[in-house]
Parts: sequence; C-alpha cells; structure tokens
Amino acid sequence: MPQVTANQLQIEYESFGDSGSPAILLIMGLGAQLGRWPIELCEALVARGFCVIRFDNRDCGLSSKLDAAGIPSIGRFLRTGEAIDTPYSLADMAADCIGLLDALGIAQAHIVGASLGGAVAQIVAAHYPQRTLSLTCLMSTSSHPDLPPPTPAASQALFAPLPAERDKASLIEDALKRQLAVSSPAYPACPQQLRDVLIYEHERSYYPAGVARQLAAFLASGDRRALLATIQAPTLVMHGADDPLIPVECGQDIAAHIPGAELRILDGMAHDFPLPLIDTFADAIAGIARRGTPR
Repeated sequence: MPQVTANQLQIEYESFGDSGSPAILLIMGLGAQLGRWPIELCEALVARGFCVIRFDNRDCGLSSKLDAAGIPSIGRFLRTGEAIDTPYSLADMAADCIGLLDALGIAQAHIVGASLGGAVAQIVAAHYPQRTLSLTCLMSTSSHPDLPPPTPAASQALFAPLPAERDKASLIEDALKRQLAVSSPAYPACPQQLRDVLIYEHERSYYPAGVARQLAAFLASGDRRALLATIQAPTLVMHGADDPLIPVECGQDIAAHIPGAELRILDGMAHDFPLPLIDTFADAIAGIARRGTPR
C-alpha cells in the first residue's frame, strides 16, 4: 500500500475506485487499522459512484509511530480524574486527515468516521468546513460528561490491562474476547473469522503504545457540543441500538446538536460492522453524500 507525508507524518492509505469520482474519507476508531473498514463496504461505496480512501491513523498500523512521546497514565486518570498529559489531540488527528487529502490532491471529501474516528470526523467538519462535503458519524459521541458510560463488560473490554502472558496466541485470544464483548447481538460475529482478522492485524503491526496515546487524546478531548453546533455540512448519525461501548444516547446527542442532522438507529447492532448491514451502511452514506454540494 502507498504512503504519503501528511502533517509531518507518514500516513499509510489505500484507495478504491476511480480517483475522479467524489471522494469518501473513512476515519477508523481507537487503535484500529485501516482494514477494520470492511472491504465489502469500500466496494459497495465504489459501486455507488465514489472513490473511497481508508488509512491508518497516526500511532497505528503502518503509519508513523510517536515512540518518543511516551505512554500516558490512563490508569491514574481513571482512578483519580487527574489530567492526562497527551502528546497530541483529536484536532491533530483531524489535521492528519486534511494533510492526507492535500497529499492526494483532493479539495473536498465526504467525511465518515467510526467511534473515535467519528469524533475526529466531527472536528474535521467543524474546523475545515470548506473541505467537508458531508459528514457521517458511526457509533460515536459528543463526549458530553452527562452521557451514559459504557456497560461494565464493555469498560472491561476497553480498559482492562493486557494479559500477563504477552505471546502472540495469548494476545490474539485477549483481543478476540474484547471484540466479542462489543459485537452485535442480532448479527453474531464468527469467532474464527474475527480471529483471522486479529492475527493479520497483529502480524501487520502490534503497537499497544499507540492505542494508549490515541485513548488519551480521546479522553482529554472534552465536550464537543458547542463545536457540533457550528457544523454546516449535511450530516448523518448512525448508531447501534445495542451498543454497550458508546451507548445509543451518545449518537442521539450528536444528532441533537448538529443543525439538520439525520439520525438512524439500527436495532440489534452494537459496536462493530455486521456484514449483513453493509448495504444499509453504504446506502445511508451515499444518500447523505449526495446532499453535499461541491463548493
């Protein structure tokens, strides 16, 4: 896969479809590599007339790692609420997205973000309105402090320490357990297929320090409600009714604070991309994208 220099970092990306078609930029969530955007979704969006770009966020996959930044004390923050020293912010990650578009010569794009990537997408749409044709937020949040937290099981999946044994097999099984804890009840994931994905990701780039720094940036990002009110692009919010990690009220809150935003809640969906819903995702993203007028 190719790399470009964006925001003084090397960003690994992959594109699908005709480069002359309207661009959709996919921003993935916490510690997740570009392959977490299902290839089936990318192909479905291409079939609907778009050029699709997915990429590894900074500190993830094959993009630049910020080794010199150290590891923030997430545990201390969770225990005491003490401020986290973050080497970068979600706004910096949003600037990476714009740098990637610049490097690819793309003036405007439809911005789609999932989970933490949805928070980054919100910032892209608010800070760079001239670059944003439409916004889709999937399974994300405004980070308002009054919103409900993850369920205990989902919190354990997110915040639990890595297993004492750090061999490949133990780490894969640990990652599988965490992923299954947030998978959609109406669309059960195949454990072996998911294990194969996790093995591929582990071999491609196992980098827990980057997950910690991304998580610190997310936890320190603060309430974005006032920022959401400034977003002018046509916006779609999609959320699983059964999301245990970022409860559905969080998606409802995003939609309530972006003028004119559409809200779509999917029954039986949790915090993943069930393959039976690929056409549902693709139709919805394409539908809001067609409302975005190039400027």
